Order: sequence, then C-alpha cells, then structure tokens
Amino acid sequence: MSIVDLAALGESFTRDPFPVYARLRAQGPVHRIRMPEGGTEAWLVVGHEAGRAALTDPRLSKDWDKASPHLGLGTVSAGRHMLRVDPPDHTRLRKVVAREFTPRRVDDLAPRIQKTTDLLLDRMLAAPDGRADLVEALAFPLPITVICDLLGVPDLDRAPFRAWSNDALSATDRAVRKAAADAMAQYMRELVEEKGRHPGDDLMSALIEGSRNDPDGLSQDELVGMAWLLLVAGHETTVNLIAGGVLALLTHPDQLAALRADLDLTEQAVEEMLRYEGPLETPTYRFTTEPVTLGGTEIPGGGELVLVALADANRDTTRFAAPDRFDITRDARGHLAFGHGIHYCLGAPLARLEARIVVRTLLERCPDLALDVDPAALTWRQGMMIRGPQSLPVRFAR
Repeated sequence: MSIVDLAALGESFTRDPFPVYARLRAQGPVHRIRMPEGGTEAWLVVGHEAGRAALTDPRLSKDWDKASPHLGLGTVSAGRHMLRVDPPDHTRLRKVVAREFTPRRVDDLAPRIQKTTDLLLDRMLAAPDGRADLVEALAFPLPITVICDLLGVPDLDRAPFRAWSNDALSATDRAVRKAAADAMAQYMRELVEEKGRHPGDDLMSALIEGSRNDPDGLSQDELVGMAWLLLVAGHETTVNLIAGGVLALLTHPDQLAALRADLDLTEQAVEEMLRYEGPLETPTYRFTTEPVTLGGTEIPGGGELVLVALADANRDTTRFAAPDRFDITRDARGHLAFGHGIHYCLGAPLARLEARIVVRTLLERCPDLALDVDPAALTWRQGMMIRGPQSLPVRFAR
C-alpha cells in the first residue's frame, strides 16, 4: 500500500482536512499515511462505521508499552492515566475518577461558569475599539478557570501552562513537543505533592485522599497522570469547541440568525458544532496488538500506530445528510466528537455545559457580533489531534 503523505500537504491540510479525508474515504476505510507530526507513519481509519469499530476494537491498545520501537514516539503526557491503559486498569482508573467527577459536581459548576462568562464578557466588551480575540478573551480563560477551580489550582501560571499545552499537543517538531511535555510533567508532580500536603475542598484533593486507604485507589504516578489528564484535556477540548463553534456560527449568517431568533436551540446548536467542527481531529493514539482487518485492509500487529479520523466520521455521507452543511436544526446525535466506547470522554458533560452557557450568553450580550478577519486569514492549530483556530478576531458595538 502506498503512503499518503499528509505532512507534505502543509497549511492547506491543517486549515481544511475534510476534502482530503473525503477523498480517502471514497477509496476505502484504511490508509497508510505520513503524519505532519515529525513525519511519523501511521494507519488512518476514515468513515463513521469503520471509526466506531476501531474505537471499540480491543486489539487496538491505548498502552504505550505496546507501541513499536520503530515509531520513535515520545509520550506527551505525564504519569499513568485512563488514555494510556487498557482494561482492567482502565476500568479501575475510570471508576475512581467517575466516583468523584459526578454529574452533580458538574451541574453545581453552572453558576460559577455563568459568573465567569459574564466577568470575561464585561472585560471584552469594555475594549475601546470594540474588537477582541475571542480565544484570548473568552474561549481560553473560561475553561481554564473552571477546571482550575474544580481541581483546586487557583494560582496556575497560565501563560507558560498554555504554551506547554499547545506545544505538547500540537507542535509538529518532536523536540518542541518533548520539552513541553517534560515541563508539564514536572509541574504536575509538584502539583500533586502540594495538594497532598495542603488538601482542600476540590476534586484533586478528593482523589488524593480517597486513594490513601483504598487498595483500588490511585498510585502517586497515577495521580500525576490524572492531574495531567484533567487539567490538559479538561480545558483543551472546550477551548477549541468554543472557538470552532463560534467561528462556524459567524461564517454561516443564516444559522446565526436562526439561533438568535430561538436561543432554545442552543443545546442542539452545540451538538452540531461538535459534529461539524469538533475540537478533536483524531483521538489519542492506539497500537495494534495483533493484525486487524477493517474494510478488507489488514493493519499489521506488532504495535503499529492507528489513528481514527473523528473529523471525517462526523462528515460521512452515509451517516449524516449533506454533512458539509452547518445546520443547527439537524439531529447531530451519533457524532464521534467525544469518541466512542470505553474511552468516551469523561468530561463531555462539562464541555457541553460550558459551551451552552458561553454561546447563549455571547449572543444575548453581543447582538452584532461579527468576524473581524477574512476566514482564510485564520491560522489553525498544528498537528492531527487538536483542531481549532489559534485566534478568532471579532468586533462588536460597545
């Protein structure tokens, strides 16, 4: 099988990967590719049906110890966490976190999310020129504030943390990714040690305290991994959901007008944002433990890297009618923006809650919100994992 060199496509693929994925899907569900991230070779699964199958196939392991050495991969995360293990360890880790990260705890965050959204919009709307970068003003500071409150990290130095997170998840240069990952790992170790010494009424303290006398609790390395997972995944997904979702609205005036006319459509609109321009282009890595055949193509065993194109699964014509049309009235259920199976995103309810509050409040308070740049001039996050604009210039009346 010939290799499809996605790395050679450059900025055009980063900006708009959907036509490339659609062409590959027309040829079959599995393709050998070269990734933008360091030119690593991998197997890409496209399409909704094949994507769902791959996400639940136990022969595709999340355990980095199963990765083939020839890949030359370096992990970007700290510690041992749910996205790096298989059952039964995954079952145990998810159970421990789910016990503390309850629907009630998420629902209780709604007033805090609303208050933070209002405060951030107060600052944004006070800009003397009626202009702002929505990523800097709202999409980044809201979720990072919420997750820090949840974890009990009030003094996070956000500028370096954001740079580490961006580089660890999106940089195409392996050395840059490793440096950011190392810096974050050190920070997470210090965070867990500090929370252990000075616990509070927060999720991280509860996980630490609950693990001390529980034989199924988290080890120190697992606590570090869980801190990384909750803090990084807990804000990255929502940042890009908000930025990508608002961009979709602002570039589709008819849909923006329809939502303004009926804000009760907000929940449905958020689901369409997730389908149309979800924050994860592909999920975290999977590795073959034995040969896997999908759509007549065999992916070899021995730790081959497999990526599932969530972005393409959500634009598959066999699952969604006119999938390249952004339509907030469509039934978008069945999208794979948060994954599928046992690794389905545990934080999905929180991301959805934040997005609903932000979108509704933004439209209520900014009746003339508009994009302040040609969409073609926007730059996008690098790499094949996180998808979203790096900035989103907007204008509004003061």
